[in-house]
Amino acid sequence: MKPITTIVGTMAPLPRANVDTDQIMPKQFLKRIERSGFGEFLFYDWARDSEGELDPGFVLNRPEYSDSVVLVTGPNFGSGSSREHAPWGLQDWGFEAVIAPSYADIFRNNCHKIGLLPVVLDQAVVSALSELAAAPGTQITIDLAAQTVVCGDLTAHFEIDEHVKDSLLAGLDHVGATLEHASAIDAFEALRPAFKPSVSQTPTT
Repeated sequence: MKPITTIVGTMAPLPRANVDTDQIMPKQFLKRIERSGFGEFLFYDWARDSEGELDPGFVLNRPEYSDSVVLVTGPNFGSGSSREHAPWGLQDWGFEAVIAPSYADIFRNNCHKIGLLPVVLDQAVVSALSELAAAPGTQITIDLAAQTVVCGDLTAHFEIDEHVKDSLLAGLDHVGATLEHASAIDAFEALRPAFKPSVSQTPTT
């Protein structure tokens, strides 16, 4: 997982409340287990008209927002199904962070696991950022170590769990965190009797 230190780039505004995971990544695209290739299906139903063609009015279809790295959205983002494909799609599209007043717990945790930063700020601050993001090309800086968001004259502090913060700064997902203890695992396995299963053994069929 790529470490997160400072995220710098432009924002895309999506000021909608209660955006659920079926809107973020519709169910018909959950047939794959790879993390890649989901970006093109992000907000599929909103991004297309009744004929299935791309809607030029949808924010992510507008070329001036094509390089955005931060999505600014409404409260209760990521509610509904626990599907991991929703944060996969956001990250695959190019987003490195999402800013909202609140998130569904499972969605927020799924973001942490892949290195997509979900930032929680007060509604008033998020609304101000959405207004700033309405001007394409507006730059924002998110400093994870300092836990700050800076956009023009606006500066805000956000809270984040200390363990999650350390993991994101180090670029450690659950597998990476486990491998940090590889030597201790190897030492434990070396002491196990030979007749017992070992994590290093190749399963037989």
